Amino acid sequence: MTKTLRTLIHIMLAAFLLTGFAHAQGNLEINTPAIAQLKSAMQGRHAQLAPFYASGAVGLAHDGTVQLRDASLVPLPQRGAANNVIAAENADRAALYREIARANGNPSWEAEIRSTFATRWIDKAQPGWWVQNASSVWAKK
Repeated sequence: MTKTLRTLIHIMLAAFLLTGFAHAQGNLEINTPAIAQLKSAMQGRHAQLAPFYASGAVGLAHDGTVQLRDASLVPLPQRGAANNVIAAENADRAALYREIARANGNPSWEAEIRSTFATRWIDKAQPGWWVQNASSVWAKK
């Protein structure tokens, strides 16, 4: 093994270990006034989203968002409202990931926090809800 290759392997290993250490030290349950406000808005909005989850119209995406999976399952007069509630939910989710990263003093963790939350929400989805895997394939849980 050449010295250059050995150095590259050491750098990659160090980066991996530091990333793992940093992530392990992050507090996903951290609370600030901004985070509390976002969580409250999301909890209040859940009642509006629940029927769409139950019908299969809306699903939990692998990227930590909520997506309109099948618009034909939403009556035409309700589609505008459905799109509005989905947009509001996704805006709050993005803000939540950003605020948790900031509150941990590491804005660069936002993508990792998003990924962790996406996995958690999909794991906690109710049976019958639609979830998306990493290949963007939808499946009923």
